[in-house]
Amino acid sequence: MPYGYPGFPAHQGTPGPYGYPGYPGQQGGQVQGPPGYGWSAMPMAPANGMGVTALVLGIISAAVFCLWPLAIVLGILAIIFGAIGRGRARRGEATNPGQALAGIICGIAGIVLGVALLVVLIVVPDDAFEEDGASGTPGHSTTQAAARS
Repeated sequence: MPYGYPGFPAHQGTPGPYGYPGYPGQQGGQVQGPPGYGWSAMPMAPANGMGVTALVLGIISAAVFCLWPLAIVLGILAIIFGAIGRGRARRGEATNPGQALAGIICGIAGIVLGVALLVVLIVVPDDAFEEDGASGTPGHSTTQAAARS
């Protein structure tokens, strides 16, 4: 059995085109192996897009908290995508529950920083920055203050 498989007879090859002998089992250019051999179906790749998106949006949200409206919106999106990514990982459709959780945490941090900056901008009165007398309004000019005294 020079070219056969266990339990299958060996083929000596059939003449191919132009009179050249073919390979064992070759008939018109097609190779037939024993049953049960060959490529099996490839498993589906994990759907990790939601976790990665949550992580990226959460990091951007926390990094650009000075742009507080953008930070709050990106933080909310990071939490939504992170929750979807964690759900997919729980069902076995994704393999990155840690990235999704990190996206949720970074999204929360971005929201907290953005809201904190908004509160600081609202609470700090504008008059605190104009106490030097150079505001340009007539009531606060240094020349009128000097004339009153």
